[in-house]
Amino acid sequence: MPDLVVDRVTKEFPTRAEPLVVLRDASLALSAGENAAIVGPSGSGKSTLLHIVGTLDAPTSGSVTLRGENPFTLDEPRLARFRNRNIGFVFQDHHLLPQLSVLENVLVPALAEGSPSRETVARAKDLLGRVGLAERLAHRPAELSGGERQRAGVARALLLRPALVLADEPTGNLDRKNAAAIGALLVELQRLENTMLLVVTHSADLAAHLDRRYEIDDGRLVPA
Repeated sequence: MPDLVVDRVTKEFPTRAEPLVVLRDASLALSAGENAAIVGPSGSGKSTLLHIVGTLDAPTSGSVTLRGENPFTLDEPRLARFRNRNIGFVFQDHHLLPQLSVLENVLVPALAEGSPSRETVARAKDLLGRVGLAERLAHRPAELSGGERQRAGVARALLLRPALVLADEPTGNLDRKNAAAIGALLVELQRLENTMLLVVTHSADLAAHLDRRYEIDDGRLVPA
C-alpha cells in the first residue's frame, strides 16, 4: 500500500447561494521516494488540496491516509504532533523567524517537542551544509539572500525526517537562477532522504523536475 493515499477528496465552501465546490473526488497516491507536481492557474484548488494533505484543513468528504493513519480522526493535540513528526512544509514565503539564527530556525520543528538533542542539532548542521549554508549558521534571515532563506526553509522541512514534504510555490519569490537551483535541490534531497515530495507550482520549469505531474481541472485532479 502506498505511504500516502488521497482518496476521493472533495472540498466545499459555504456561500449565500449554493456551496462553492473547489475539489471534486481528488485522488492520488505516493510511496517513499516518489514525487509529484500539481499545476494549474490561481484559484483552481491547488493550495486547498495541499492544505488538506498537510492536515491544515479538513476535507468535506473523502479521506487522507499517511503511513496507514487517517490524521483527521485525531484530536487537535495529537493531530499537531502527527503533523510535526510526519510532514515537512516549504512555503513560498520562507516563514523564517527574524529574531533567530539560521541554525535556530532549522531547529524550530524540534522545539515543539522540547529541547533538541545533540543528534538533532548535528542533523540541522548537516542539512545546512548540504544546502550550502554551512557558513551561515549564526546569520539572521535578514542577512541572507532570498535564495539562501529558501534553502534554510528546505533544511527546516527535512529536519525530523518526515514521511512527506509539501512545497507550496517554493520558487514563486525567486529569480530564474535561484528558482532552478531550489527546484533541483528539493528533488535531490527528497531522493537522498527517500521521502515523498508533493509540489504545488505555477512554474513549468519546476514541474519538469518532478516525476509525475497533475493539474486541477474544474475541481478534478487529472494527469497533466
